[in-house]
Amino acid sequence: MDITMLAGALDTGWILLGAALVFFMQAGFAMVETGFTRAKNAGNIIMKNLMDFSLGTPIFWLLGFGIMFGSASGVFGGFDFLADGVVGEGHSWSTLIFQTVFCATAATIVSGAMAERTKFSAYCIYSMVISALIYPISGHWIWGGGWLAELGFHDFAGSAAVHMVGGVAAFVGALILGPRIGKYAKSGKARAIPGHSLTLGALGVFILWFCWFGFNGCSTVALSGGAAETAARVFVTTNLAAAVSTVTVMCITWLRYKKPDVSMTLNGSLAGLVAITAGCDAVTPVGAAVIGIVAGFVVVFGIELIDQKVKVDDPVGAVGVHGLCGATGTLLTGLLAYYLTDDAGAPLGLFYGGGFRFFGVQVLGVVAVIAWVAVTMTIVFQLIKHTIGLRVSTAEEVMGLDQPEHGLVSAYADFMPVVPQVLGTKAGEMQAVQAAGAPVAVEHAVPVTRVTDEAGAHKLSKVVIVTKQSKFEALRDALSQIGVSGMTVANVIGCGVQKGATEYYRGAEVDVNLLPKIKMEVVVSAVPVETVVETAKAVLYTGHIGDGKIFVYNVENVIKVRTGAEGFDALQDDE
Repeated sequence: MDITMLAGALDTGWILLGAALVFFMQAGFAMVETGFTRAKNAGNIIMKNLMDFSLGTPIFWLLGFGIMFGSASGVFGGFDFLADGVVGEGHSWSTLIFQTVFCATAATIVSGAMAERTKFSAYCIYSMVISALIYPISGHWIWGGGWLAELGFHDFAGSAAVHMVGGVAAFVGALILGPRIGKYAKSGKARAIPGHSLTLGALGVFILWFCWFGFNGCSTVALSGGAAETAARVFVTTNLAAAVSTVTVMCITWLRYKKPDVSMTLNGSLAGLVAITAGCDAVTPVGAAVIGIVAGFVVVFGIELIDQKVKVDDPVGAVGVHGLCGATGTLLTGLLAYYLTDDAGAPLGLFYGGGFRFFGVQVLGVVAVIAWVAVTMTIVFQLIKHTIGLRVSTAEEVMGLDQPEHGLVSAYADFMPVVPQVLGTKAGEMQAVQAAGAPVAVEHAVPVTRVTDEAGAHKLSKVVIVTKQSKFEALRDALSQIGVSGMTVANVIGCGVQKGATEYYRGAEVDVNLLPKIKMEVVVSAVPVETVVETAKAVLYTGHIGDGKIFVYNVENVIKVRTGAEGFDALQDDE
């Protein structure tokens, strides 16, 4: 094998490695979208992420690849059914698979913003349209030798061509579809609907971050001829922008919400990755850090704007992450491009003295792609809405899409996932304490009077105690010491009349903050009720909101199943 063949084989292997990594991004998107939505829709989300790739692959092969890389004109590439004519005319099999996985990425972005209320059949249709026409046509302008490419528009790996296309389509779809039931109060105030698994969401973000090295790095489409150094630089700038954006979002949410918001910070990682994608080959590490910082601000305030002001319900933040940050990163490339140079070797970036022309081309490209996607996807969604329908029924949405759309009772067989919640923080607890004033001393609590029947027999009473999980062991041991031997304990979630301390999820207040508690039930007769109550109060009391509640009930009878003993006798140890 001569050196030329070896170099060609190395370049092909590099592209195929990137294609494999970009394909695995489907798993990342599936985990992010599943984790940031409710458990009753998990199976539906997984099915959508599976099918947008499975449907998009043959559609892009049949139509999209020819439209994108044909040479008919600068606006429309042309038709090359089954892609045989394009392969061999300046492209290769590796180009086909690499662009197929990129196309699938653009299509899958839309599902997150329209999650939990979209018909599965409608999703399949608009996903195919994106893969067949929407993405390939704008992709031809940028990467297929179209009119934007001729003007010098630069989008190295797809901030605009992939992510902004998906983000704009997601915004149009979510706008036409309408918000989820219960997302907005009658006053218009946005309500938080937390996702059911931040663990899945975090796993998805880590998968995407890892795969982004293939998304951006392998977009050099070669390692020979000096491309290896470019690929290494792309790895550095990609990672740096993501990390800086993550830190930026953590700091912003910590200041704004009095805590570092987990889900928004995860979105911050993706925001940095999306924003750097256009100029990852063209900017310096300093430029990448600047892009990361700007992306962090854009994603936080952008998601808040879309959710609370524009009132477009986007469960996963797809519009903010992919739409807004995709546009931002493309524009910042016009300002910060250092390694893109003119014929004289001078940087094209405006901040490096490159003038306004290159930045103007970037602005023009962003505006043109947004207009193309917004107009065409509006037509597509309206056609679907007025034919087969875009949204499921109210009953189906309340039930969750897993069962009515797929016959799936639960995506989590054999156990019930924890109800979505936003746990309280020390800051929130102290805020509630200050609002409630000074704590009441334990001796001022309402006294308990022991009740017996008229004959003076032992009264059967049930005492139910709801309190913090951290108090379980101390409470159990204290009750055991006063002679209470039988008890039933369950993990529950709930709140008192204060509805929990005010907390935020992605900038929206959580209406009712359900916190993890234990619920302990004991039935007593020989042990006085007041003794049980006083013992529990002594163990649980701190004087702050959240100490718990004690409920006392009359019990008509108790029957021991094994012996048939009733009443007082049923509660005694007969061994």
